[in-house]
Amino acid sequence: MNMNIKEILKPSFWKIVSVIIVTMGLVSTYLRFTKGLGATTNMQDFIPWGLWIGFDFIGVGLAAAGFTIAAAVHIFNIHKYEPLVRPAILTAFLGYTIVVCLLLADLGRPENFWHPLVMWNIHSVMFEITWCIICYSTVLILEFAPVILEKFNLRAPIKILKKISIPLVVAGVLFSTLHQSSFGSLYLIVPGKLHPLWYSSLLPVHFFISCVAAGLSMIIFESYLITRGCTKEEGFSHTGLKMNILSGAAFVVWIALMVGLLLKIYDFVSNNKLHYLTISSMETSLFYLEIILGSIVPIIILGNKKLREDKKWLYIISICVICGLILNRLNVSITGLVASSGVNYFPSIDEINITMMLVVLAIFAFKLIAKNFSLFISPESEHAGSIIVSNESQQLILGK
Repeated sequence: MNMNIKEILKPSFWKIVSVIIVTMGLVSTYLRFTKGLGATTNMQDFIPWGLWIGFDFIGVGLAAAGFTIAAAVHIFNIHKYEPLVRPAILTAFLGYTIVVCLLLADLGRPENFWHPLVMWNIHSVMFEITWCIICYSTVLILEFAPVILEKFNLRAPIKILKKISIPLVVAGVLFSTLHQSSFGSLYLIVPGKLHPLWYSSLLPVHFFISCVAAGLSMIIFESYLITRGCTKEEGFSHTGLKMNILSGAAFVVWIALMVGLLLKIYDFVSNNKLHYLTISSMETSLFYLEIILGSIVPIIILGNKKLREDKKWLYIISICVICGLILNRLNVSITGLVASSGVNYFPSIDEINITMMLVVLAIFAFKLIAKNFSLFISPESEHAGSIIVSNESQQLILGK
């Protein structure tokens, strides 16, 4: 690999900060698994789900580009977005890795994590989510495996994976769609507890639409940082994505945000919830912040074609959309339940440390893979490869 030991150990501000965060996270992880949830978190009987569950929702939402881009390219044959496939799948895989790690930390008995595999409860939303995460994580590993295998020139397994690529994409879209919306379904059973600003029978649909916008924004965000911060001298080449691809993805983000906002307006009007917007409270303020930052501002800016084709504006808007999703998921999972529980909750230092550690490790992993593997490739080479994959897959399916 191109990255040598001297380059890794070369000190910089962000490397020092990252080392501190990871060290604190490891200490908190040790305390969590030796002293238990009660001693290391601020969760309690009235608030059994805290930062980790909220961040799980965020991780899954930001990973949504994995199935949206894969479906667009391999199922609907929109080859313009082929260069997005690999970074989208990697982002999804890293997002789900964070989710799984936080779920293990959040379990009171983490050693029993395997129970859903053999103790089936088909009427439980949690059971469906668990199995969808397991299945989709497996699909992501298989979808991204060719990128790793190419590095070591292992052609035989690559050929096998290419032949089953279409069924894998279909399975990935199915599993991801099911549990993206199911996260919203979890809160349909608490109409008297979740604040009316966020409670809705359309919550699963809201979750699905918002994750499409945020997932694509995450790809734009990553591409900008990689292009700006990585030079050929550092071992990077052909990184980043062309402007026409990013602006096309931004247009889809704009459409998704428009649909989401219109659906939310319809929900408020049809369910007579508009008066809640005039009540002065912490929930109302956070709701306005979520809608203005995550929907209204991006919709206005992305509606301008000139700004939509400017990388710096796309970067700013991607941050807004991502922050909007973060606010929404935390509002639904934490803020919206505080009033009904009668107990204030703020995550403990250990909860924050473990979460930040996983985020830093995911960022480092993305940069390491982008530097040492063919993550960003030209549209021409990817398109040529996809035609071969498509033909081979069709021959396999049709039995030719």
